[in-house]
Amino acid sequence: MKKYFTKIAGIALAAVLMAGTMGITSANVQAATATTQFSDVESTHWGASAITKGVSKGYVDGYMNGTFKPDASVTRAEFVKMVVSAMGLEITPANGKWYTEYVDAASKADLYVSTDFNDSEVGWTKVMTREEMARVAARAIGETTKEDDKWMYLATKAGLIKGVGIGQIAPKGLTTRAQAIVVIERILSKNTGASLDFDKYAIGNAEIAWHGTNIFTVMPEMWVTPESDWKQAGKSSVEEMWNEKLMTITSKDGLYQGKLEALIAIDLADPNDPNLGLIAPMNTLKWFNNKPDVRNLMVKDQKNSYVLYFSGGTVFNKDTKKYNPSKNLQFRVDGFNSADANAHAKGVLNTTSYVFRNSLFDTPAVIIPKTGTVQQSDLVIRLQTPAGGSLFSESIPLRLKGIQ
Repeated sequence: MKKYFTKIAGIALAAVLMAGTMGITSANVQAATATTQFSDVESTHWGASAITKGVSKGYVDGYMNGTFKPDASVTRAEFVKMVVSAMGLEITPANGKWYTEYVDAASKADLYVSTDFNDSEVGWTKVMTREEMARVAARAIGETTKEDDKWMYLATKAGLIKGVGIGQIAPKGLTTRAQAIVVIERILSKNTGASLDFDKYAIGNAEIAWHGTNIFTVMPEMWVTPESDWKQAGKSSVEEMWNEKLMTITSKDGLYQGKLEALIAIDLADPNDPNLGLIAPMNTLKWFNNKPDVRNLMVKDQKNSYVLYFSGGTVFNKDTKKYNPSKNLQFRVDGFNSADANAHAKGVLNTTSYVFRNSLFDTPAVIIPKTGTVQQSDLVIRLQTPAGGSLFSESIPLRLKGIQ
Protein backbone atom coordinates (compact mmCIF):
# COMPACT_ATOMS: atom_id res chain seq x y z
CA MET A 1 0.00 0.00 0.00
CA LYS A 2 1.32 3.42 -0.97
CA LYS A 3 0.45 6.81 0.52
CA TYR A 4 -0.26 9.80 -1.65
CA PHE A 5 -1.04 13.30 -0.51
CA THR A 6 -3.25 16.00 -1.93
CA LYS A 7 -2.03 19.53 -1.42
CA ILE A 8 -4.94 21.75 -0.41
CA ALA A 9 -4.47 25.53 0.05
CA GLY A 10 -0.79 25.02 0.70
CA ILE A 11 -1.33 22.30 3.31
CA ALA A 12 -0.48 18.66 2.54
CA LEU A 13 -3.33 16.48 3.77
CA ALA A 14 -2.71 12.74 3.94
CA ALA A 15 -5.17 10.24 2.50
CA VAL A 16 -4.67 6.49 2.31
CA LEU A 17 -4.73 5.25 -1.27
CA MET A 18 -4.17 1.88 -2.84
CA ALA A 19 -1.56 1.48 -5.62
CA GLY A 20 -2.74 4.25 -7.89
CA THR A 21 -6.40 4.13 -6.75
CA MET A 22 -8.62 6.98 -5.67
CA GLY A 23 -8.84 7.01 -1.90
CA ILE A 24 -11.37 7.92 0.77
CA THR A 25 -10.78 11.18 2.62
CA SER A 26 -11.87 12.16 6.10
CA ALA A 27 -14.73 14.56 6.84
CA ASN A 28 -12.23 17.37 7.44
CA VAL A 29 -10.60 16.76 4.08
CA GLN A 30 -14.00 16.74 2.37
CA ALA A 31 -14.70 20.29 3.45
CA ALA A 32 -11.25 21.48 2.42
CA THR A 33 -11.26 19.80 -1.00
CA ALA A 34 -14.63 21.05 -2.15
CA THR A 35 -12.98 23.94 -3.99
CA THR A 36 -9.74 22.19 -4.87
CA GLN A 37 -8.34 23.05 -8.28
CA PHE A 38 -6.10 20.40 -9.79
CA SER A 39 -3.36 21.61 -12.11
CA ASP A 40 -4.43 19.17 -14.84
CA VAL A 41 -8.19 19.79 -14.60
CA GLU A 42 -9.21 23.12 -16.10
CA SER A 43 -12.55 24.63 -15.11
CA THR A 44 -13.70 23.99 -18.68
CA HIS A 45 -12.89 20.26 -18.51
CA TRP A 46 -16.02 18.19 -19.24
CA GLY A 47 -15.63 16.34 -15.94
CA ALA A 48 -14.52 19.25 -13.73
CA SER A 49 -17.80 19.66 -11.85
CA ALA A 50 -18.15 15.94 -11.13
CA ILE A 51 -14.53 15.69 -10.02
CA THR A 52 -15.00 18.56 -7.58
CA LYS A 53 -18.14 16.91 -6.20
CA GLY A 54 -16.46 13.52 -5.91
CA VAL A 55 -13.52 14.95 -4.00
CA SER A 56 -15.80 16.95 -1.70
CA LYS A 57 -17.83 13.82 -0.90
CA GLY A 58 -14.69 11.95 -0.03
CA TYR A 59 -14.75 8.93 -2.29
CA VAL A 60 -11.89 10.12 -4.52
CA ASP A 61 -8.69 12.12 -4.11
CA GLY A 62 -6.04 13.73 -6.24
CA TYR A 63 -2.31 13.08 -6.07
CA MET A 64 0.51 14.50 -3.97
CA ASN A 65 1.75 16.75 -6.77
CA GLY A 66 -1.58 18.56 -7.09
CA THR A 67 -2.82 16.63 -10.12
CA PHE A 68 -5.89 14.48 -10.60
CA LYS A 69 -4.84 12.53 -13.70
CA PRO A 70 -8.34 12.55 -15.25
CA ASP A 71 -7.25 10.43 -18.21
CA ALA A 72 -5.53 7.71 -16.17
CA SER A 73 -7.15 4.27 -16.37
CA VAL A 74 -9.23 2.77 -13.55
CA THR A 75 -9.13 -0.88 -12.54
CA ARG A 76 -12.21 -2.91 -11.72
CA ALA A 77 -11.28 -2.88 -8.04
CA GLU A 78 -10.78 0.88 -7.98
CA PHE A 79 -14.12 1.56 -9.64
CA VAL A 80 -16.02 -0.79 -7.34
CA LYS A 81 -14.35 0.78 -4.32
CA MET A 82 -15.45 4.24 -5.42
CA VAL A 83 -19.03 3.16 -6.16
CA VAL A 84 -19.38 1.33 -2.86
CA SER A 85 -17.96 4.30 -0.95
CA ALA A 86 -20.00 6.89 -2.83
CA MET A 87 -23.24 4.96 -2.27
CA GLY A 88 -22.45 4.55 1.43
CA LEU A 89 -22.78 0.77 1.33
CA GLU A 90 -21.92 -1.08 4.53
CA ILE A 91 -18.31 -2.24 4.67
CA THR A 92 -17.26 -5.21 6.79
CA PRO A 93 -13.50 -5.49 7.45
CA ALA A 94 -12.08 -8.55 5.75
CA ASN A 95 -8.76 -10.30 5.40
CA GLY A 96 -7.09 -10.45 2.04
CA LYS A 97 -6.39 -7.82 -0.59
CA TRP A 98 -7.19 -4.17 0.04
CA TYR A 99 -10.26 -4.37 -2.19
CA THR A 100 -11.79 -7.49 -0.60
CA GLU A 101 -14.18 -5.67 1.73
CA TYR A 102 -15.41 -3.48 -1.12
CA VAL A 103 -15.94 -6.48 -3.38
CA ASP A 104 -17.88 -8.16 -0.58
CA ALA A 105 -20.09 -5.09 -0.21
CA ALA A 106 -20.59 -4.89 -3.98
CA SER A 107 -21.54 -8.56 -4.09
CA LYS A 108 -24.12 -8.13 -1.32
CA ALA A 109 -25.63 -5.21 -3.21
CA ASP A 110 -25.67 -7.20 -6.49
CA LEU A 111 -23.31 -4.75 -8.17
CA TYR A 112 -21.00 -7.67 -8.94
CA VAL A 113 -21.77 -11.34 -9.57
CA SER A 114 -19.29 -14.14 -10.05
CA THR A 115 -20.23 -14.62 -13.70
CA ASP A 116 -19.02 -11.10 -14.57
CA PHE A 117 -15.38 -12.14 -14.41
CA ASN A 118 -13.11 -14.26 -12.25
CA ASP A 119 -13.05 -13.14 -8.60
CA SER A 120 -9.27 -13.11 -8.33
CA GLU A 121 -6.42 -10.67 -8.11
CA VAL A 122 -5.87 -11.01 -11.84
CA GLY A 123 -9.54 -10.25 -12.44
CA TRP A 124 -9.82 -7.27 -10.12
CA THR A 125 -6.60 -5.55 -11.13
CA LYS A 126 -7.50 -5.42 -14.82
CA VAL A 127 -8.48 -2.03 -16.20
CA MET A 128 -12.26 -1.70 -16.35
CA THR A 129 -13.86 -1.36 -19.76
CA ARG A 130 -16.73 1.01 -20.45
CA GLU A 131 -18.97 -2.00 -20.97
CA GLU A 132 -18.12 -3.29 -17.48
CA MET A 133 -18.64 0.18 -16.02
CA ALA A 134 -22.08 0.30 -17.64
CA ARG A 135 -22.99 -3.01 -16.02
CA VAL A 136 -22.09 -1.84 -12.51
CA ALA A 137 -23.72 1.56 -13.06
CA ALA A 138 -27.00 0.08 -14.32
CA ARG A 139 -27.15 -2.33 -11.39
CA ALA A 140 -26.47 0.54 -9.00
CA ILE A 141 -29.79 2.16 -9.98
CA GLY A 142 -31.70 -1.12 -9.79
CA GLU A 143 -31.64 -2.28 -13.41
CA THR A 144 -31.54 -6.01 -14.14
CA THR A 145 -31.15 -8.15 -17.24
CA LYS A 146 -30.05 -11.64 -18.20
CA GLU A 147 -28.63 -10.37 -21.49
CA ASP A 148 -25.01 -9.34 -21.01
CA ASP A 149 -25.03 -7.14 -24.11
CA LYS A 150 -27.96 -5.10 -22.80
CA TRP A 151 -26.15 -3.34 -19.92
CA MET A 152 -24.78 -0.53 -22.10
CA TYR A 153 -28.25 0.09 -23.48
CA LEU A 154 -29.74 0.29 -19.98
CA ALA A 155 -26.96 2.59 -18.78
CA THR A 156 -27.16 4.97 -21.74
CA LYS A 157 -30.95 5.03 -21.72
CA ALA A 158 -30.90 5.99 -18.03
CA GLY A 159 -28.45 8.81 -18.75
CA LEU A 160 -25.60 7.23 -16.77
CA ILE A 161 -23.24 6.93 -19.72
CA LYS A 162 -22.84 9.06 -22.82
CA GLY A 163 -20.89 8.51 -26.01
CA VAL A 164 -17.21 9.32 -26.41
CA GLY A 165 -18.06 10.78 -29.82
CA ILE A 166 -21.22 11.15 -31.89
CA GLY A 167 -22.93 7.86 -31.16
CA GLN A 168 -19.70 6.08 -30.24
CA ILE A 169 -20.24 3.93 -27.15
CA ALA A 170 -16.78 2.29 -27.26
CA PRO A 171 -17.77 -0.73 -25.11
CA LYS A 172 -14.23 -2.12 -25.07
CA GLY A 173 -12.69 1.28 -24.38
CA LEU A 174 -10.92 1.65 -21.05
CA THR A 175 -12.50 3.60 -18.22
CA THR A 176 -10.68 6.76 -17.10
CA ARG A 177 -10.72 8.49 -13.72
CA ALA A 178 -12.79 11.36 -15.08
CA GLN A 179 -15.32 9.04 -16.71
CA ALA A 180 -15.61 7.02 -13.52
CA ILE A 181 -16.37 10.06 -11.36
CA VAL A 182 -18.89 11.48 -13.84
CA VAL A 183 -20.75 8.16 -13.99
CA ILE A 184 -20.74 7.78 -10.20
CA GLU A 185 -22.16 11.27 -9.77
CA ARG A 186 -24.92 10.38 -12.22
CA ILE A 187 -25.64 7.21 -10.26
CA LEU A 188 -26.01 9.24 -7.08
CA SER A 189 -28.27 11.78 -8.82
CA LYS A 190 -30.43 9.09 -10.37
CA ASN A 191 -30.89 7.38 -7.02
CA THR A 192 -32.21 10.63 -5.55
CA GLY A 193 -34.91 10.72 -8.21
CA ALA A 194 -33.23 13.27 -10.45
CA SER A 195 -33.93 13.21 -14.19
CA LEU A 196 -30.72 12.95 -16.19
CA ASP A 197 -30.08 14.20 -19.69
CA PHE A 198 -29.09 11.50 -22.14
CA ASP A 199 -27.21 10.96 -25.39
CA LYS A 200 -29.75 9.64 -27.92
CA TYR A 201 -27.04 8.70 -30.39
CA ALA A 202 -25.27 6.59 -27.79
CA ILE A 203 -28.57 4.96 -26.82
CA GLY A 204 -29.28 4.14 -30.46
CA ASN A 205 -25.91 2.50 -31.00
CA ALA A 206 -26.19 0.68 -27.69
CA GLU A 207 -29.56 -0.65 -28.82
CA ILE A 208 -27.99 -1.94 -32.03
CA ALA A 209 -25.19 -3.59 -30.04
CA TRP A 210 -27.83 -5.18 -27.80
CA HIS A 211 -30.26 -6.69 -30.27
CA GLY A 212 -29.50 -5.52 -33.81
CA THR A 213 -31.75 -2.51 -34.31
CA ASN A 214 -32.21 1.07 -33.11
CA ILE A 215 -35.82 1.58 -34.22
CA PHE A 216 -37.15 1.92 -30.67
CA THR A 217 -34.65 4.68 -29.93
CA VAL A 218 -34.81 6.64 -33.17
CA MET A 219 -38.52 6.29 -34.00
CA PRO A 220 -40.30 5.32 -30.77
CA GLU A 221 -43.51 7.13 -31.74
CA MET A 222 -43.89 4.82 -34.74
CA TRP A 223 -43.29 1.42 -33.17
CA VAL A 224 -46.01 1.61 -30.54
CA THR A 225 -48.34 -1.09 -29.30
CA PRO A 226 -50.62 -1.66 -26.29
CA GLU A 227 -48.85 -2.69 -23.11
CA SER A 228 -50.91 -5.86 -23.15
CA ASP A 229 -49.24 -6.87 -26.43
CA TRP A 230 -45.75 -7.22 -25.00
CA LYS A 231 -46.90 -8.38 -21.59
CA GLN A 232 -48.85 -11.26 -23.13
CA ALA A 233 -45.67 -12.20 -24.94
CA GLY A 234 -43.85 -12.39 -21.60
CA LYS A 235 -41.74 -9.30 -22.31
CA SER A 236 -40.89 -6.44 -19.97
CA SER A 237 -41.00 -3.71 -22.62
CA VAL A 238 -41.87 -3.15 -26.26
CA GLU A 239 -38.15 -3.19 -27.19
CA GLU A 240 -37.97 -6.83 -26.20
CA MET A 241 -40.54 -7.72 -28.86
CA TRP A 242 -37.69 -7.56 -31.39
CA ASN A 243 -36.41 -11.12 -31.89
CA GLU A 244 -32.79 -11.07 -32.98
CA LYS A 245 -32.85 -14.85 -33.37
CA LEU A 246 -35.09 -14.34 -36.40
CA MET A 247 -32.68 -11.98 -38.19
CA THR A 248 -31.46 -14.92 -40.27
CA ILE A 249 -33.65 -16.55 -42.91
CA THR A 250 -32.88 -19.96 -44.41
CA SER A 251 -34.86 -21.46 -47.26
CA LYS A 252 -36.81 -24.66 -46.70
CA ASP A 253 -34.44 -26.62 -48.94
CA GLY A 254 -31.36 -25.17 -47.27
CA LEU A 255 -29.98 -23.72 -50.51
CA TYR A 256 -30.33 -20.06 -49.55
CA GLN A 257 -29.60 -18.08 -46.43
CA GLY A 258 -29.73 -14.36 -45.78
CA LYS A 259 -28.87 -12.46 -42.63
CA LEU A 260 -29.92 -9.06 -41.33
CA GLU A 261 -26.88 -7.71 -39.50
CA ALA A 262 -28.73 -4.62 -38.28
CA LEU A 263 -31.93 -2.73 -39.02
CA ILE A 264 -30.90 0.89 -38.71
CA ALA A 265 -33.37 3.76 -38.48
CA ILE A 266 -32.14 7.11 -39.80
CA ASP A 267 -33.87 10.39 -38.99
CA LEU A 268 -33.76 12.54 -42.13
CA ALA A 269 -34.71 15.63 -40.10
CA ASP A 270 -31.57 15.30 -37.97
CA PRO A 271 -28.43 16.51 -39.79
CA ASN A 272 -26.31 15.01 -37.01
CA ASP A 273 -27.76 11.52 -37.23
CA PRO A 274 -24.61 9.34 -37.05
CA ASN A 275 -25.99 6.85 -39.60
CA LEU A 276 -26.68 9.27 -42.45
CA GLY A 277 -23.51 8.07 -44.11
CA LEU A 278 -25.20 4.74 -44.85
CA ILE A 279 -27.39 6.41 -47.49
CA ALA A 280 -24.95 9.00 -48.80
CA PRO A 281 -24.92 10.71 -51.18
CA MET A 282 -28.45 11.82 -50.38
CA ASN A 283 -28.88 13.84 -53.58
CA THR A 284 -28.95 10.69 -55.73
CA LEU A 285 -31.38 8.69 -53.58
CA LYS A 286 -34.95 8.33 -54.84
CA TRP A 287 -38.14 6.77 -53.52
CA PHE A 288 -40.54 4.54 -55.43
CA ASN A 289 -44.27 5.31 -55.71
CA ASN A 290 -45.16 2.12 -57.60
CA LYS A 291 -44.89 3.92 -60.94
CA PRO A 292 -41.81 2.56 -62.79
CA ASP A 293 -41.77 5.51 -65.17
CA VAL A 294 -41.49 8.05 -62.33
CA ARG A 295 -37.83 8.67 -61.43
CA ASN A 296 -37.73 12.16 -59.96
CA LEU A 297 -39.04 11.59 -56.42
CA MET A 298 -36.06 12.51 -54.26
CA VAL A 299 -35.44 11.33 -50.70
CA LYS A 300 -33.68 14.61 -49.86
CA ASP A 301 -37.04 16.38 -50.27
CA GLN A 302 -38.66 14.21 -47.58
CA LYS A 303 -36.91 15.48 -44.44
CA ASN A 304 -39.93 14.74 -42.23
CA SER A 305 -39.30 11.01 -42.66
CA TYR A 306 -37.29 8.04 -41.49
CA VAL A 307 -35.23 5.66 -43.59
CA LEU A 308 -34.96 2.05 -42.48
CA TYR A 309 -31.67 0.61 -43.72
CA PHE A 310 -31.39 -3.18 -43.86
CA SER A 311 -27.70 -3.84 -43.29
CA GLY A 312 -26.77 -7.39 -44.22
CA GLY A 313 -27.24 -9.61 -47.23
CA THR A 314 -26.93 -13.07 -48.68
CA VAL A 315 -24.91 -15.52 -46.59
CA PHE A 316 -25.01 -18.19 -49.29
CA ASN A 317 -26.98 -18.98 -52.42
CA LYS A 318 -26.31 -22.48 -53.72
CA ASP A 319 -28.79 -22.28 -56.57
CA THR A 320 -29.04 -18.91 -58.30
CA LYS A 321 -31.59 -20.33 -60.74
CA LYS A 322 -34.01 -20.90 -57.90
CA TYR A 323 -33.10 -17.87 -55.80
CA ASN A 324 -32.42 -14.35 -57.05
CA PRO A 325 -28.63 -13.82 -57.16
CA SER A 326 -28.84 -10.32 -55.65
CA LYS A 327 -26.58 -9.84 -52.66
CA ASN A 328 -29.16 -7.66 -50.92
CA LEU A 329 -31.79 -9.05 -48.58
CA GLN A 330 -35.40 -9.29 -49.65
CA PHE A 331 -37.58 -7.62 -47.02
CA ARG A 332 -40.89 -5.93 -46.40
CA VAL A 333 -42.25 -3.46 -43.83
CA ASP A 334 -45.98 -3.60 -43.15
CA GLY A 335 -48.37 -1.44 -41.14
CA PHE A 336 -47.61 2.10 -42.30
CA ASN A 337 -50.20 2.32 -45.03
CA SER A 338 -51.55 5.02 -47.32
CA ALA A 339 -54.93 6.59 -46.72
CA ASP A 340 -54.93 7.82 -50.32
CA ALA A 341 -53.32 5.53 -52.91
CA ASN A 342 -53.99 8.04 -55.67
CA ALA A 343 -52.03 10.71 -53.84
CA HIS A 344 -49.11 8.29 -53.43
CA ALA A 345 -49.20 7.52 -57.14
CA LYS A 346 -49.00 11.26 -57.80
CA GLY A 347 -45.87 11.64 -55.68
CA VAL A 348 -47.11 12.16 -52.12
CA LEU A 349 -45.11 10.13 -49.63
CA ASN A 350 -47.86 8.76 -47.37
CA THR A 351 -46.83 5.11 -46.95
CA THR A 352 -43.75 2.93 -46.68
CA SER A 353 -41.85 3.14 -49.97
CA TYR A 354 -38.69 1.48 -51.28
CA VAL A 355 -35.69 3.69 -52.01
CA PHE A 356 -33.21 3.28 -54.85
CA ARG A 357 -30.52 5.07 -56.84
CA ASN A 358 -30.47 3.66 -60.36
CA SER A 359 -32.73 0.63 -60.33
CA LEU A 360 -35.39 -0.65 -57.95
CA PHE A 361 -34.05 -2.65 -54.98
CA ASP A 362 -30.42 -1.59 -55.55
CA THR A 363 -30.48 0.02 -52.09
CA PRO A 364 -31.59 -2.07 -49.07
CA ALA A 365 -33.86 0.52 -47.52
CA VAL A 366 -37.35 1.95 -47.26
CA ILE A 367 -38.58 5.42 -46.38
CA ILE A 368 -41.47 6.01 -43.96
CA PRO A 369 -43.03 9.46 -43.45
CA LYS A 370 -43.39 10.54 -39.83
CA THR A 371 -46.99 11.63 -40.42
CA GLY A 372 -49.74 10.86 -42.91
CA THR A 373 -49.81 7.07 -42.73
CA VAL A 374 -52.62 4.90 -41.40
CA GLN A 375 -52.34 1.49 -39.81
CA GLN A 376 -54.39 -1.18 -41.60
CA SER A 377 -52.49 -4.24 -40.40
CA ASP A 378 -49.99 -5.30 -37.76
CA LEU A 379 -46.66 -3.50 -37.70
CA VAL A 380 -44.33 -6.12 -39.16
CA ILE A 381 -40.70 -6.45 -40.28
CA ARG A 382 -40.31 -9.38 -42.70
CA LEU A 383 -37.23 -11.05 -44.17
CA GLN A 384 -38.01 -13.18 -47.20
CA THR A 385 -36.39 -15.74 -49.46
CA PRO A 386 -35.84 -14.23 -52.93
CA ALA A 387 -38.10 -16.72 -54.69
CA GLY A 388 -41.78 -17.37 -55.22
CA GLY A 389 -44.15 -20.29 -55.00
CA SER A 390 -43.14 -23.24 -52.86
CA LEU A 391 -39.64 -21.79 -52.47
CA PHE A 392 -40.95 -18.70 -50.70
CA SER A 393 -40.66 -18.41 -46.93
CA GLU A 394 -40.14 -15.61 -44.46
CA SER A 395 -38.78 -14.80 -41.05
CA ILE A 396 -40.40 -12.13 -38.86
CA PRO A 397 -38.15 -10.52 -36.24
CA LEU A 398 -40.89 -8.07 -35.22
CA ARG A 399 -44.68 -8.08 -35.12
CA LEU A 400 -46.67 -5.55 -33.10
CA LYS A 401 -50.42 -5.11 -32.91
CA GLY A 402 -49.89 -1.40 -32.96
CA ILE A 403 -52.72 1.03 -32.37
CA GLN A 404 -55.35 0.50 -35.06
